[in-house]
Amino acid sequence: MSGDAPVTTPRDAAREAAEHELSKGIYHQHDPSLFQRALDWLWDKVGDLLTVASGATPSGGVGLLVIVLTVVLLLVALRWRLGKVRRLSTGGPGLFGDRTRTAAEHRTAAEQHAAARRWTEASQERMRALVRALEERTVLDPRPGRTADEAAADAGRALPDHATELGDAARLFDDLTYGGRTGTEQTYAVLRDLDGRLQRAKPQFADAGDARP
Repeated sequence: MSGDAPVTTPRDAAREAAEHELSKGIYHQHDPSLFQRALDWLWDKVGDLLTVASGATPSGGVGLLVIVLTVVLLLVALRWRLGKVRRLSTGGPGLFGDRTRTAAEHRTAAEQHAAARRWTEASQERMRALVRALEERTVLDPRPGRTADEAAADAGRALPDHATELGDAARLFDDLTYGGRTGTEQTYAVLRDLDGRLQRAKPQFADAGDARP
């Protein structure tokens, strides 16, 4: 009735429902950076939803039900997404796959993909090339099954001036390989340029006893 105090839709209940769902173990079986990016995406969507719903949905219980149901649907989508990524990432044989190639071979493959405008494959091969080159220079110890994130972290300690770029490159590789992102000419150019700079970079090891050729 017009004389009654306005009834607002409480937001805490929707957030509590989301937090309860996100406390389940399935959401924590992934790379922390991947989970954090997915979580940030979810909160952005929930925030947008609550802002719109505060002025568009009916007040009281009906409005709350609409919001909670929508949040649940977003959580289902997030859970499916993370499950898909986990199946892909745990089923793969690491950064290099089963076949052993030299850095030069990876670069050749990358250029062939780029010439055909297959930017996703070209970017993946360029990332493999730059990591393999660091192994060939003994900046990194060869390690079967090494992931892009592990390679970037190890290389960043020896090449601190490039640590941030290496981390960004690893996340880009993961997004292309496991996250469904499509490569572009720009993503390939970023990795190609980084590969070139790393070939000229001089490693900084912890002490003289750890110096490598």
